[in-house]
Amino acid sequence: METGALILAAGASSRMGRPKQLLVWDGEPLVRRMARIALEVNCSPVGVVTGAHAEQASVALEGLNVQQFFFAGWQEGMGASLRSGLAAMLQLRPGLPALLVLMADQPLVDVVYLEQLISQFHRSGKPVAVSAYAGTTGPPVIFSKEMFPDLLILQGDQGAKQLLLRHPGCCIDVSFPAGAYDLDTPEDWEKRNLM
Repeated sequence: METGALILAAGASSRMGRPKQLLVWDGEPLVRRMARIALEVNCSPVGVVTGAHAEQASVALEGLNVQQFFFAGWQEGMGASLRSGLAAMLQLRPGLPALLVLMADQPLVDVVYLEQLISQFHRSGKPVAVSAYAGTTGPPVIFSKEMFPDLLILQGDQGAKQLLLRHPGCCIDVSFPAGAYDLDTPEDWEKRNLM
């Protein structure tokens, strides 16, 4: 089954104090790293939702076979960015059967884990596969097309978690302890040397 990938990288990174999607991890900006990994696991198409720092993100993504979607309403929040990005992906590929949603600020996501997530999603027959870490679930997450109508009505900063709560039993949880590390504050960034 063809799986597209959508990377959410539109926010202003106000708590970090600088654009976290442009922070350099292992020699490359985080947004480029995530896009490259999505391409390496053969997702197609790969899209990136940009917003607050769109011009810099565009430079960081140069040379990669990705589609960039500028979302003028990026201040509305993550749910709105996801809704906008999915709509743009469906214009590119109207029959897209599944979508992998990635956050630019989870630097420990790698090819090995995404291959595992995609494989378990396809084997499970469930409409959603979520990553499980730190007693909760979250991204990376894969949605089948039957969930797209719900995603297309997300508002503001409401992520997909509320949607999943309305559909109990729709998910397979895939263990990913490293998913608990994301970059929101300067303190998070300082911890990178311990990773």
